[in-house]
Amino acid sequence: MTNNQPNTRPKVAAVCTEVRKFAHAQHFLDRFLEGYGWDNRHHRPPFDLVSLYVDQVPEGDLSRERAARFPTMRIYPTVADALTLGTDKLAVDGVLLIGEHGEYGRNEKGQRLYPRYELFKQISAVYRMAGRSVPVFNDKHLSWRWDWAKEMYDISRELGFAFMAGSSLPVTWRTPSVDLPLGATVTEALCICYGGVDSYDFHGLETLQCMVERRNGGESGVKWLQAYKGENVWQAHHEGVWSRELFESALSRSHTLTPSRPGFNNNFPTFDEMRQLA
Repeated sequence: MTNNQPNTRPKVAAVCTEVRKFAHAQHFLDRFLEGYGWDNRHHRPPFDLVSLYVDQVPEGDLSRERAARFPTMRIYPTVADALTLGTDKLAVDGVLLIGEHGEYGRNEKGQRLYPRYELFKQISAVYRMAGRSVPVFNDKHLSWRWDWAKEMYDISRELGFAFMAGSSLPVTWRTPSVDLPLGATVTEALCICYGGVDSYDFHGLETLQCMVERRNGGESGVKWLQAYKGENVWQAHHEGVWSRELFESALSRSHTLTPSRPGFNNNFPTFDEMRQLA
């Protein structure tokens, strides 16, 4: 007997900069196509990834292999085609915007000029054409330019679609599994992570944000930002700009911290050794 009932699972389009091993897009696509381990079992998301646009196709590209292995997902030549499935109507129920990794230039601040804004504008152009919109998830931060990031937010409000952004850090495993009580009083919080500035400092900021937004008066924004670089980092540490006790507590949670020299049984490097290691 043939089941003639229509497929009611939501359809998702993915708009990516590149798909190769360990790129963000590979992680996203494979979890939708193949599923992933969760709560001691294999979980398959209740969505169908049906279309893909890839901006760059480097050596080691995986998008073509995935499309061949999963024929229900097609690669389209444009963002508009991926969202309309080659028709003149919006034909998906959600969009993944994965603008991380790929060969793009850098500006004077060292920011990689990922085209998240440009791809988002193409997505919103389809929404305007269709007269309706569907949710968008943007991997990591919105844009390397503040005015473009604000415009992306404003467009989502104007067209009335759910718009989420961020990284995996706020929802990843925690060891130990801790969270601040809602309404807790927080006077200082500190996170230690590795760089670089454009890619990984964002993860450190999100790790802090998901914790401290549970404080009393949380989600109230950022009042002031101060960045230190090079020797200024060590000078600020010496001057007690942040709590040394909190710094050592954060350092003690590292799974990769090793003695600074052979035969030394204290896992904490000295201050001078930290400067050399960094």
